[in-house]
Order: sequence, then structure tokens, then C-alpha cells
Amino acid sequence: MENNVFEQMAKRYDTEERIQLAKVIVKEVRSELQNSKSNSLLDYGSGTGLISLELSDLVESILLVDSSKQMLEIAEAKISRKGLTNSKVLYSDFTQDTPELKADIVLMSLVLLHIPDTKRILQELFNLLYDGGKLIVVDFDKNDKINHPKVHNGFLHEELKKTLSEVGFTSIEMKTFHHGHRIFMNQDASMFISSSIK
Repeated sequence: MENNVFEQMAKRYDTEERIQLAKVIVKEVRSELQNSKSNSLLDYGSGTGLISLELSDLVESILLVDSSKQMLEIAEAKISRKGLTNSKVLYSDFTQDTPELKADIVLMSLVLLHIPDTKRILQELFNLLYDGGKLIVVDFDKNDKINHPKVHNGFLHEELKKTLSEVGFTSIEMKTFHHGHRIFMNQDASMFISSSIK
């Protein structure tokens, strides 16, 4: 990604608003991760680890993957500050090249909206899950007030379910869990969580 906008944002990424929103997401994802103690979690598009580092007590290991080196440097600093021994970072962009990795759970929180070819990235994530593995996606519901050339304006549940199913996922569940004030490009918006099994 040339001129990675997230590189410039990294140092000021953890704003109070983002931290509050992350807490809402963490609470929802935690309930999705019941009984995952022995599992490996890959957080794709992890940013500074606002979500997945709050889940480190629920899984055996966490790999934070992001295409912004600066974001990962901040995540690494948090990992060492918290003394987490089960969390590592990986600088990678799966839309360019997917390394040989395997995980029990893949989490993608507020990332899909930034990826133009959603079907392709979902296919890449499907491929790196173990059989029976779970993909958890948190993102915004479709919002017609949003219009940006680089960002999807959210997702319709039925359309996303169809894409996930075409990629090969089964047991696809999806629900809207939060409505927030000015949380999506300064617009009021709602977020959904989806879980799918490979």
C-alpha cells in the first residue's frame, strides 16, 4: 500500500474515542471466544492491538498482523509493557502476499471496510484457518451517509453472508450489536459481529 495512511496515523491512533469503541468490541468478541483457551488467534489488521491484546487471557497465542510497521511498533511496546508472553507481531499485507500461517481463529475488526477486494481477502483468511477454525469479523453495517473512494460504506448482512458462503464458510452467524454516535467517519453508525466456521 503506497503512502500507507495508517503509518502516519500510528502515533496518534489510540484516541479516547477509539479506546472506548475498542472496549465495546472487546466485550462482544470475548463472548465469541468462550472455550478457546488452547487456540491460536490471528488478528488481521491488528493496528496497535487495541482489540486483540485485551483478549490474550482467552487464547493460547495471538499473532497481530498489520501492514503498518509503526502500528506494530506501538503494539510491541504494549506487549512488553503488559508482559504478555503469548503475543507476537508480524508485518504483512495479505492483499499482496500471504505467508504460510495457520490459526484456529482469525479476527478482523474494522478492517474489511478498508480492503477493496473483500472476497479475495476472505478467501486468504479461509485458507489459513485450520479445518473447523473460526473467522470473526467486526465491521460497520451499510451506511448510505458514508461516501469515500477508499472505504466501503459498511456491509449488508445478506451480501456478506453470501460472500462468506461462496468462499467456503459455513455456520455463518451475524448480528448488529452496537449503535454509536459519530463512530464511522463522523456519522452515527452501527456495528455487526459475524462468526463463520471453516
